[in-house]
Amino acid sequence: MSITPLMPVYPRCDVRPVRGEHCHLISEDGRRFLDFASGIAVNALGHSHEGLIGAIQRQAATLMHVSNLYGSPQGEHLAKRLVDLTFADTVFFTNSGAEAVECAIKTARAYHQSAGSDRYEIITFNNAFHGRTLATISASSQEKMHKGFLPLLPGFRYVEFNDLEAAKAAIGPQTAGFLVEPIQGEGGIRIADEAFLQGLRTLCDEHDLMLILDEVQSGVGRSGTFYAYEQYGITPDILATAKGIGGGFPLGACLATENAARGMVAGAHGSTYGGNPLAMAAAEAVLDVIADEAFLAAVRAKGERLRGRLEQFLGNYPELFELVRGRGLFIGLKMKVEPRGFVAHMRDNHGLLTVSAGENVVRIVPPLVIDDSHIDEFMDKLSAAAASYQPEGVA
Repeated sequence: MSITPLMPVYPRCDVRPVRGEHCHLISEDGRRFLDFASGIAVNALGHSHEGLIGAIQRQAATLMHVSNLYGSPQGEHLAKRLVDLTFADTVFFTNSGAEAVECAIKTARAYHQSAGSDRYEIITFNNAFHGRTLATISASSQEKMHKGFLPLLPGFRYVEFNDLEAAKAAIGPQTAGFLVEPIQGEGGIRIADEAFLQGLRTLCDEHDLMLILDEVQSGVGRSGTFYAYEQYGITPDILATAKGIGGGFPLGACLATENAARGMVAGAHGSTYGGNPLAMAAAEAVLDVIADEAFLAAVRAKGERLRGRLEQFLGNYPELFELVRGRGLFIGLKMKVEPRGFVAHMRDNHGLLTVSAGENVVRIVPPLVIDDSHIDEFMDKLSAAAASYQPEGVA
């Protein structure tokens, strides 16, 4: 048999973590890595947060799973916290970001179709990433994600990110809403313009459309506020969240206003595992830390310090680096060469974990609990990696 027991859909590297200590990972062979990838913006509290570990242990000893046919005091309590912290009136819990986006799409369609309309089309934006299910790859314009899975699901129209006029022109009689990331993560830490997001909100109000925000990566403190939409002076109708909300435990959620959720009645949607007590306990522990203005202010301050040091660093290697962009601890280092080789070089030769993104960007998404010592260590490792890196094909 030539296929591996784990289906070979990931090009896995030689780093094999078996233990985590705060902001570091330790591999099977004993190597130690500074983790500024955080499981791709998931491990918001690092790898050994006592509050998170304790909450999971206590809940695992009490009740891990129960059917959603029964009442959920754990889910009700967490949902109420999220409602109190955000624009939302109601929450559906999922197990992942893709599931949260799927629920958001269904919620937008149900909003219209429950009232007798046949609107179903969602306008999305180039270079977006919304997940790996059939619906969420159909919502993306990226052909590399479509290959091997055609035909795509109908009901999505793509326009250029940050182009409000193109978005307006794309509205048609079947349009149900817009689906947009305030900050495109996989797309290269591309930040939505304030006028663009505010303009989408206005278009939705004028045409009775749903504004759906995908904050799977940018949410839960990553961008320096609890959710990134708070920085734009708008509120969405529907929002998908995941990644950091479980601190490493699989969890996502679809948040919506009462009006937006008018079609999500009994039987309209479901999830066997969504909202299980163990996931709820993990998220409660995460919110105990992150849903605090002093903590979020510290995230913003740490992000500013890290970006400032990166901007000073760029001039040392003008042949490699172009610019820095991002919000909070959601940072992109744009390179003048393809970044995957450099990401591998930092990992394999200097014990530094980052992750590549679109537009030749190195994504820097450390745990939100880093301190200045981790920033110093990161800059030391980055500097050493840049000094010793020889891009492929460059003499």
